Amino acid sequence: MSDQAASALGARRGSALRQWLLAGLLLVIVSPAAAAPLKVAVASNFLAPLEALAEVYRQQGGPALQISAGATGQLYAQITQGAPYDVFLAADQARPQRLVSEGTALTGSRMTYARGRLVLWARPGIELPADGLAGLQRPSVTRLAIANPALAPYGRAAREALQATGQWSALSDRVIQGQNVGQALQYLATGNVSHALVAASYTRLENRPAGDYQRVAGRLHAPIRQDAVILAGSASADQARAFLAFLRGPAAADVLAAFGYRAAGPSP
Repeated sequence: MSDQAASALGARRGSALRQWLLAGLLLVIVSPAAAAPLKVAVASNFLAPLEALAEVYRQQGGPALQISAGATGQLYAQITQGAPYDVFLAADQARPQRLVSEGTALTGSRMTYARGRLVLWARPGIELPADGLAGLQRPSVTRLAIANPALAPYGRAAREALQATGQWSALSDRVIQGQNVGQALQYLATGNVSHALVAASYTRLENRPAGDYQRVAGRLHAPIRQDAVILAGSASADQARAFLAFLRGPAAADVLAAFGYRAAGPSP
C-alpha cells in the first residue's frame, strides 16, 4: 500500500472514530434527560390511583413519575412559590384555572381527568343510618372527620353535604378537620373518630380501614371535578402532554373505574 493510500485510510478511520466518540458523547448527554422522571403533584385522594396509573404508563413506555401528594390548597401554594413540578393533578377545578390565569400553568393544558365521589364511613361496630347523612344522631357520632374545607375539595363537599342535610350546625362541635382527605381517613383508621366523610376511592384500597360505608348522594354537594394542568416552568412539557393524553385514554379509564371514579363528563 502506498504512503498516500495509507494516509487516506488512516484519515477515514480517524474520522469514523471521531464520529463514534461524538455519538457516544451525545448518548451520555441525552440519556439522563430522557430518563428523567416526570414530577407530578397530586391531591391526596388520587395518590393510590396515580400510583397504579404510573405503573401502567411505565409499561407502555412512558417515563417514571416522581409523585408528591398533599391537599390541593397546599400544593397550589407550593407551586405559586416555585415548587418545580411538571404536572398538577388537583382535586378541584378552581386552583388549576387560577394557575392558568396567573401564568403559572400553560394556557390550553387544563383538562378534567376524573370526577370524585364522597362516602360516609363508620368505625367497626357502628351502624350507618338508613337515610344517610340526614339520619346521623349525636349519640352515635362522637367525632366526625372531614378534610379542611378551605384546603381540600372533598372537605368542601363534605361541608356542603352536611349543610344540605341540616347536620353542619347540629354536629359542628364534633367535626374534626384533617389537612387533607387522607388525614381524615387516618383519623378513622386509628379510632380517633366514629365517622368520616372521605373520597370513595379509598374504599377500593386493599389496606382500607374496617367498618361500613355508604355513598353520599351527589345532589347534596357540588360535583367534585378534578382538573390537571401542565406547569409553565416544566422542562418536560412534551412528556407532560403525553401523560395527560394517556389520562384521557382507555387504559387510564379502566384504572379510574377500578378506584371508584367516574369519567370526566356531564353529571348523570
